[in-house]
Amino acid sequence: MAVCRARRGTGERMTTALAPHLTAFLREHLPLERGASPHTVATYAHCFTLILRFAADQLGRRPSSLDIEDLSPELVITFLDHIESRRGNVGRTRNARLAAIRAFFRYIEYRVPACLEQALRIRALPAKRTDTRLIDHLTRDEIQAILEAPDHHSVGGVRDRAMLHLTYAAGLRVAELLTLRLEDFPQKSLATVRILGKGRRERVDGVPALPMKTRGSRCV
Repeated sequence: MAVCRARRGTGERMTTALAPHLTAFLREHLPLERGASPHTVATYAHCFTLILRFAADQLGRRPSSLDIEDLSPELVITFLDHIESRRGNVGRTRNARLAAIRAFFRYIEYRVPACLEQALRIRALPAKRTDTRLIDHLTRDEIQAILEAPDHHSVGGVRDRAMLHLTYAAGLRVAELLTLRLEDFPQKSLATVRILGKGRRERVDGVPALPMKTRGSRCV
């Protein structure tokens, strides 16, 4: 249910408190209803940390006292321009922030009818056009140099080498590597690994044989 209140200095115009809806969006809607990964939830939360600080500074209020109506399309555009010009964010990061804000207002669209027009206007904000660059790649010698960089005589070095080898061999994203557990290796074999990737899509990748010094370590 929407939490409404009259705003001082605006007669009896009713506004909708932002805090309970944003909390429900991050704690319930994303992880439970949408099945978003912890990484996605954290990314969205960081976006709202930035925009709430910006809005509070612009409006001279505390983040906890902001209303949904305060996040107007005009303020959102000003915020996106701010993170580009002042924080040095590239167009792709700007678009990721806009995607998080759009997702929140898609959530609001079905729960706060009084904010329907605002939600539609924000969802209609265009993403910034960005150049699609060719993906660069490392040569075989460069890859080998990276894999051999860790000191295989130390426990930490063996661990790091195993992580690098697995990342390269299975084509893992950093977030995918960091969430791996021993149970993700079927029957404790290192021949395959089960990965929960972007969009919570699960896949099983084959892993070429690890170097003997790495494979025999307790760190794997």
